[in-house]
Amino acid sequence: MNYRDYLQKIIYQIINPLIKGMIKIGITPNIVTTIGLLLNIVAAAMFVEAAMTTSEHCAHQLIGWGGGVILFAGLFDMMDGRLARMGNMSSVFGAMWDSTLDRYSELITLGGICLMFVKGDWFWISVVTFAAMIGSVMVSYVRARAEGLGIECKVGFMQRPERVVVTAVTAIISGATGNLWWLAGGMILIAVLANITAFWRILHCYKELKK
Repeated sequence: MNYRDYLQKIIYQIINPLIKGMIKIGITPNIVTTIGLLLNIVAAAMFVEAAMTTSEHCAHQLIGWGGGVILFAGLFDMMDGRLARMGNMSSVFGAMWDSTLDRYSELITLGGICLMFVKGDWFWISVVTFAAMIGSVMVSYVRARAEGLGIECKVGFMQRPERVVVTAVTAIISGATGNLWWLAGGMILIAVLANITAFWRILHCYKELKK
């Protein structure tokens, strides 16, 4: 069992009672997925507001809270799939809805961070954040394209859960310390590793197709 499976098992044990409650009151996985998107929009708005405010202390608070909201929204990303399985509510449309809103959520939050860096005169870090957005989309796209060709493609070390955690945690630390270099470092890490992962997956597919 790898570290992701181990952590997932622990989180499932924590959220299972909540999932059972959702099933009883009729909450569907698509509703949970949509709530996750809305929370990520709120987080992005916090980053943009942090760039607009004239109070440095308030800006740091907003950045920290934005990271917290991203982390909280990540739980909804786990709960929708778990709810679908436990409540026998899995559907092809639900899987598509989940994947689509995941992409929207990630691009919206990273877009908010990118705008914050632009407004704060961190031009090159905003460029790096844009590169992180590209890498994030391409990691998911290559996997989807590969699976359409019948190839399992889960290689790499900067998949969505890791990207969400890096973004959230570095934003929280930046907010707590008042040092934006933490969040900037998180964007650099995602930009580098996500794009490496995307090309790693392309190479994996090339090898599989040659067999």
